[in-house]
Amino acid sequence: MLKSIIGKKIGMTQVFDDKGNLVPVTVVEAGPCVVTGVRTAEKDGYNAVQLGFDDAQEKKLIKPQIGFFKKNNIAPKKVLREFRVSDIASFSVGQEIKADTFKAGDYVDVSALTKGKGYASVIKRHNFGKQPTTHGQSDRTRARGSSGGQGPQKVLKGMKMSGHLGCEYVTIQKLLVVNVDAEKNLMLIKGAVPAVKTGTLLISYTLKKIPVIQEPKADKKAKKK
Repeated sequence: MLKSIIGKKIGMTQVFDDKGNLVPVTVVEAGPCVVTGVRTAEKDGYNAVQLGFDDAQEKKLIKPQIGFFKKNNIAPKKVLREFRVSDIASFSVGQEIKADTFKAGDYVDVSALTKGKGYASVIKRHNFGKQPTTHGQSDRTRARGSSGGQGPQKVLKGMKMSGHLGCEYVTIQKLLVVNVDAEKNLMLIKGAVPAVKTGTLLISYTLKKIPVIQEPKADKKAKKK
């Protein structure tokens, strides 16, 4: 079974768990996705499944894309992504993948393009501190300061400076799936995920070890009594 899906970020809200705790969650429209292609090790050198998500208008596609979808008898899709799988025997072109691929209690990795924040100073971009605001230094309060030194007499590569902030491809690992609504294709994922609202998300079963919840140990004094 494919433990991956393409989704769309709807927004954030909060729900109560079984113990009455308030949990912040991100609402994600997960699928439905259509299998638009199957990659085999014999032909392509690797095993993978290509999924398509979100219907697109044919007039906004180029001719090779239109021909690809017509050849496979699939409605045009905006987003196409590949996911590696070990066994492709159970997949075929046109097959539908829905949100019920996951269930409450699963842990997932979410990848997306972060929100772009434009050109930012070192204070916002790298969490630098301000310079003194007294004795005539007010015009340099948010300035970075000196870039060089007596030794190299040049700016070293990789030095933290102001520049473009955000708009980077980021993966947040091991996020808990709080709830799944299979009928509406909605997932509630605990915490925040990257991307702007309506941004595309790639959701996969986590690569990290799933934490084991241990039951509290019984009191030894209570047993003696």
